[in-house]
Formats: sequence, C-alpha cells, structure tokens
Amino acid sequence: MDFETVMRELDALGKERMKKMYISNGAHEPLYGVATGAMKPIAKKIKINQRLADELYATGNYDAMYFAGIIADPKAMTESDFDAWMDGAYFYMLSDYVVAVTLSESDIAGDIADKWITSGEELRMSAGWSCYCWLLGNRPDSEFSESKISNMLETIKNTIHDSPERTKSAMNNFLYTVGISYSQLNEKAMETATEVGIVEVKREKKKSSFLNAHESIQKQMDKGKLGFKRKYVRC
Repeated sequence: MDFETVMRELDALGKERMKKMYISNGAHEPLYGVATGAMKPIAKKIKINQRLADELYATGNYDAMYFAGIIADPKAMTESDFDAWMDGAYFYMLSDYVVAVTLSESDIAGDIADKWITSGEELRMSAGWSCYCWLLGNRPDSEFSESKISNMLETIKNTIHDSPERTKSAMNNFLYTVGISYSQLNEKAMETATEVGIVEVKREKKKSSFLNAHESIQKQMDKGKLGFKRKYVRC
C-alpha cells in the first residue's frame, strides 16, 4: 500500500467527533479524526514499513503521524531519526503516545530518553519520562538498574512541582509506573509519592488536573496489580 492510498483510507475513516476531541487535546489541522482502533485493518495490510512511516510522519497530519508510529520499525531508527520525529511532535499525544512508544521498542531507548529528560524542553522531557513508563510497564525488572530508577525517583521528588506542565504529568506517571510495575522499588515509590503529594497540571482553556500518584498506586495494589507488565506496548 503506498502513501497516497494510506492517506485516502485515513481520510475516509475520519469522524468529526474524533477530530473535535483531538483538537481539544492540542491537535491542529491538518487531521481527519480517525479512531485508533479503526487504523488496525490498514496496519495489518502494511505490517512494518519504515520508509512509509517517515513519509506519513512528515505530513504533519495528526492521524498520519499516529499511524506512522504503528507501522514504524523502531529497531531500524537511529537517534537522529527519533530526534527528527520529536522535532515534529507538537503536542503531548504525539510526544508521549507516538514518539515515546516507538522509542520504547528500540535498543537505544534508555540512552535517548535520558538525553531528552535533561534537555530542558517540555515535550522532549515529557517523552523521555513517558518512554521509561512504557519500558518499565513492559520489560522485565532485571533489565533496569535499581539505583538508576531510585535516583530518578529522587529527581522527581526534588523537581516535579517546578517542571513544565506536560513534564509534570509524565513524571507523575513515571512515579505511578515504578510503584506498580517495578516491584523492588514499590515502597520507595509510595514514600516518594507521599512526599510529592498532589501535583497540579495546568491546561490551556481547561481546568487544572490534580494528580495523586500515591492514591493511584494504592488503588492498583488493592486490585492485586502489583508487578503488572503489558504484553505489548504498541497497538
């Protein structure tokens, strides 16, 4: 399936209601408003195609960019490829749910995420923290350095309230993910979440969100979800 065919099919799947929802979260034109589940039949036909993924991502069309993440070949992407994708990620649904997810399936995920976390750029930082959420929620605990994850919790404790808004949200999610998916630091995550307390995330044209990682971790623990790992990261 070529580029023009994919764009036509995505256009045909667009729904005005989904388009409005994406725009309310920060997307802008061009976009069609395609539900992510509706993309699966096209993805099954294509499977993995990095060249096509790069073409689609370069359009700036939100739906095409999201679909690019589904058919990308993360192991074939270089650091400069991921940086280029990040440059095009203009709001959090791209940085955290397309670029960070794709990065998490590469062999260079940790190295790139570490650089993004210390970049000082809101969405790069957000994508870096989010990438670790996808990694911790999928890969075995043995793949991670306990002291490194512990130090990352310390960073969150000391900096979360002064971080950019989207970064705050991703950091809070990291705290929650460590608490549930990285068992050996569950207690430290709970202690850190208590010290951090409620995190306010301000949003344009919307009311602030108030995040409570301690409460979220406890709820999942009560359901017996401690140690939870996803089978797949990408849909």
